[in-house]
Amino acid sequence: MPVADENLLDSFWAVARQLRRRSREALAPWDVSPSQSRALGVLRRHGPLRLGELSERLHIVPRSATEVVDGLQERGWCVREPDPADRRATVVSLTEAGRALADAIRAAQQEQARNYFGVLGTDERAELAALLDRLVGNP
Repeated sequence: MPVADENLLDSFWAVARQLRRRSREALAPWDVSPSQSRALGVLRRHGPLRLGELSERLHIVPRSATEVVDGLQERGWCVREPDPADRRATVVSLTEAGRALADAIRAAQQEQARNYFGVLGTDERAELAALLDRLVGNP
């Protein structure tokens, strides 16, 4: 691997570690795991989802999604209900408390992003966003 690529990879992973650490710190006030936070965010953006759809959007196996939803439901942040289109299936939706939590977490994450990426100028942030979009589109 060329030295420049190796340095780029090292820098990328350093940024990823910093973002993960900051994310854990942002979630600490609510004692929410990263998986639970992601599930809250997906349900906030997409509304009620079948468990299988939620697991697909989270890129985790259905069994793991079940565990995440169990944890959210135990804390009163989501409910499972029969799917009106197929009563054999279950739909997961946020409660009012879950929506309020998801909104608060989103606001904290946005503030964290503003602080972290604030060292970059407007043009630099736009260029970084375009480059990351390009990499995401190139699996």
